[in-house]
Amino acid sequence: MEILLWLLPAVLVTVAAMCWVGWAGRDPREVDREVMVRRLAKGMARETPLRYAAPRPERDRSTGIAVRPSRARKAS
Repeated sequence: MEILLWLLPAVLVTVAAMCWVGWAGRDPREVDREVMVRRLAKGMARETPLRYAAPRPERDRSTGIAVRPSRARKAS
């Protein structure tokens, strides 16, 4: 058990960092619930078109047979 004592400093630093990030990352101001509900309703009521970042690739027609590409090198 004594061999694990070298982990103690790392554990303490990790726990201290987690506590600090939890405290520093909190929301510093109170937000009115009514304002938040109005913003949410406004955002959900807005219609946005459905867009994709890239066109969907065309799928190859399946032949039902698994074919691996050839490993033979082409002669140049």
